[in-house]
Amino acid sequence: MSQQDDVPTPPWERPRKRQAPARIPLTRERIVDAAFVVLDRDGFDKLSMRQVAAELGVAVSALYVHVDDKDELLRLMYNRLFEGVDLPEPDPETWQEQIKDFARSGRERLLRHRDMARISMAHVPFTVELLPHIEKLFAILRAGGLPDNVMAIAGDLLSTYMDGFTLEENMWRERMSDASWQTISTETENYFASLPPDRFPNLVALADLMVGETNDYRFELGLDIIVRGLASYSVSPSSPDGDEAS
Repeated sequence: MSQQDDVPTPPWERPRKRQAPARIPLTRERIVDAAFVVLDRDGFDKLSMRQVAAELGVAVSALYVHVDDKDELLRLMYNRLFEGVDLPEPDPETWQEQIKDFARSGRERLLRHRDMARISMAHVPFTVELLPHIEKLFAILRAGGLPDNVMAIAGDLLSTYMDGFTLEENMWRERMSDASWQTISTETENYFASLPPDRFPNLVALADLMVGETNDYRFELGLDIIVRGLASYSVSPSSPDGDEAS
């Protein structure tokens, strides 16, 4: 042992206490980010202010400095759904495809997060942040020559279709794997095909179509039915008779 080993360290040479890492300021954006983490992991029923606070490592009271309550948090999550969405300029020649693209991108955004359709169903996009988005959607519908009474409900019709379709997709996705769904699909198809054709001619004829198609196919067909229905009300010069459908 050297002579220096038993000499105490002078106080001015003692190592300083390790400083705690700087805390990242809490913001609305971080709170919403954490809420989506909880939603994707635990689902809508277990999403709470307490769980979001735990995800951030803060006290629940700290959240209320930035968010009034859970309802406001859900509204902020709903608004986040529309961030980066920019509808095209209305085009009378392609308005039907523009509406379809709007619905397709809406479904895609809803499917990014577990149970997002449940949050969407409980909110209407009439906030200050979303009014320009809705105004542009109405402009596309007007470019298609739709009368006001049809335009007034068309947006809600489209959002209800997107929400309902993706809600069902999410529910089945959580209940079973792709393999188990394929088994159920095959069993259901075989059952319908085995029914007495004299009593159930339509079920037998449609057996391979009712459960065998993909969700993408079903969504596109349903969307086409809706848009064709809207187009039948068009009073634009390009419509077959130029008159409002009855």
